Amino acid sequence: MRNASPQAEDDGAPAARRVPDVAVFSAKAYDRQFLDAANDAGVCRLHYLEAALDADTVGLAAGREVACVFVNDVANADILKTLAANGTRLLALRCTGFNNVDLAAARAHGIRVVRVTTYSPYSVAEHAVALLLSLVRRIPRAWYRTRDGNFTLDGLLGFDLHGRTVAVVGTGRIGTEFARIMTGFGCTVLGHDALENPAFLALGGRYVGLDEALAQADVVSLHCPLTPQTHHLIDAPRLVTCKPGLILVNTSRGALVDTDSVIEALKAEHLGGVAIDVYEQEADVFYRDWSSSIVADDTLERLLSFHNVIVTGHQAFFTREAMSTISRTTIASIGQFARGERLTDELVAA
Repeated sequence: MRNASPQAEDDGAPAARRVPDVAVFSAKAYDRQFLDAANDAGVCRLHYLEAALDADTVGLAAGREVACVFVNDVANADILKTLAANGTRLLALRCTGFNNVDLAAARAHGIRVVRVTTYSPYSVAEHAVALLLSLVRRIPRAWYRTRDGNFTLDGLLGFDLHGRTVAVVGTGRIGTEFARIMTGFGCTVLGHDALENPAFLALGGRYVGLDEALAQADVVSLHCPLTPQTHHLIDAPRLVTCKPGLILVNTSRGALVDTDSVIEALKAEHLGGVAIDVYEQEADVFYRDWSSSIVADDTLERLLSFHNVIVTGHQAFFTREAMSTISRTTIASIGQFARGERLTDELVAA
């Protein structure tokens, strides 16, 4: 842990402004790089913690007015109660999704919550396309072969995306950007969302029910948030209705998909392939190096055993542009809090 951004005031400066202390959980070297750059004006004092926020580490935030967390940090009712008792008044999420935060408990304990409402939609959309292309053109397998001097093509037969039907589940900024890219490939795009996006319609997209989308699409890409209504949106009954050979892409949240049901559909060769950047139980695995030890997750290991499955470790957001925006937005929110201003990106319990 270190204090990365100490306040420095000149002797002749006006009355000292409030500079809150921030406990930054799940902090990697790249988080420090971008947060330090965003905090060059000394808006706050950043105290970096490699540990994720959970019941065992919540005490590390004691005395810090702000706790800054990421996607797999836990902010349930008990943890929020402890944070509040130890002096935390703001929870700053370095992400858009907030399914890991009990907003009602935060409000009850007097903790305000902010998130990064928007950042580069291109980062996630482009990664989804990269996963899709890698899967249908067998690129990881080809790369491994050529590294071993094997330049044969057996087992590498792919298919054209041109002329295929692609269903986009969740047509917000990211989903619509993904759809825009796919129209550039010559695909027909279908959309499924509770709210229709004019930008998606302007691409020539057509909205349909989820079951119809699964039945018609050659590719389904998930871009919706995780809510109680979308938990296991893709489950065994839905997979039965999908078009044989369907390619499933998920760069949103792991629990949108019932992983066990996906494995059964892969074993039955009903699914043509799966490309995911998120995993239902990723909090215990992702953002750690397991190369010299055993991953004690049988479900994930089974998933990785399929030749037609590609898994990346929740990196779709990870571009210079997105990291810069995430960091600048987070520091700006902390600055608003310190100055007593309206919190532009505040989350409020329904």
